[in-house]
Amino acid sequence: MKTRLMMKMLALSLAALVGGSMVGCKKKSSAIPGPGPGTEVGAVPAVPVEPGGLGPRIGSPGERYQPPRLAANTVHFAFDSAVINPSERPKLDDMAAYMRENPGQIITIEGHCDERGTAEYNRALGERRALACREYLIGAGIDGNKLQTISYGKERPVDPGHNEEAWAKNRRAEFIITSR
Repeated sequence: MKTRLMMKMLALSLAALVGGSMVGCKKKSSAIPGPGPGTEVGAVPAVPVEPGGLGPRIGSPGERYQPPRLAANTVHFAFDSAVINPSERPKLDDMAAYMRENPGQIITIEGHCDERGTAEYNRALGERRALACREYLIGAGIDGNKLQTISYGKERPVDPGHNEEAWAKNRRAEFIITSR
């Protein structure tokens, strides 16, 4: 009898514990964080980009955000090339227009490559791709002091596949946009 009573109490305690943690989890996942203390008025709310998403990111390097109008501005490159294709130039023109409209922001241009080639070679090629985009934006009237470059080479593929379709997606320059 005593064992049965203890089992019931244990079951009730466990149910209360599990039920309480479920409620706690539900509250956490459904809460939408607001701006924290010291947040500037008019700050852009965070809109996360799905993993593997293409396009510019706004925020600090650890955060991923993108304004809707710039969602498709990832610049793609031909195999083993840092030359900006004419079909990709409108993306950079739109980025330049965005920067003229938002002069308080800076851009970090990330250069990426597909998996073929050595890590050293791809890092250098990624840098040439980022620099090509930077030079294009400077030519479009953007202050070079607002443009930074970094190369990730083949280290951050957007598509982990091992075929031409995946490689074409990975040969790119992406943009991180941050406020000063």
